[in-house]
Amino acid sequence: MATITLKGNTIHTIGELPKVGDAAPDFVLTTGELADVRLSDYAGKKKILNIVPSLDTGTCATSARTFDKRVASLTHTVCLTISEDLPFASSRFCKTEGVENVITLSALRDRSFGKDYGVEIIDGPLAGLLSRAVVVLDEDDRVVHTEQVPEIAQEPDYDAALDAVGG
Repeated sequence: MATITLKGNTIHTIGELPKVGDAAPDFVLTTGELADVRLSDYAGKKKILNIVPSLDTGTCATSARTFDKRVASLTHTVCLTISEDLPFASSRFCKTEGVENVITLSALRDRSFGKDYGVEIIDGPLAGLLSRAVVVLDEDDRVVHTEQVPEIAQEPDYDAALDAVGG
């Protein structure tokens, strides 16, 4: 269990992030077009998993927009922004904000992602949502970088995530 804060108040996640060197847990997440995708759908690419509570918050929106700009020039790399948001809301966010280089995915149908990656918040006002975290995977789905952001209102370390993919 990870201990994080929300505006200074202690909350907890269901577990810990995968360890660097581990094989990434598989997942089934839902796209804005309501199609289900698995980790294997991004085979052969480096993956930045930008995990957020909700794109309807300022910090989450900022992280999606920042990664969108910063991954635009990268090849063989995808940035997946993952939340519990409904696919309709994520699609609307991308259209409104002009986000084109980030793929938004929802844990709408299969809630095991939060448990398998250790990011489901288990107490406090955001219980049931995902914590703010970044997990970077190589082309073989091995974990090469993780960051459990200690304060939900804080942005992740973009440079560290991009360095992990060689960007």
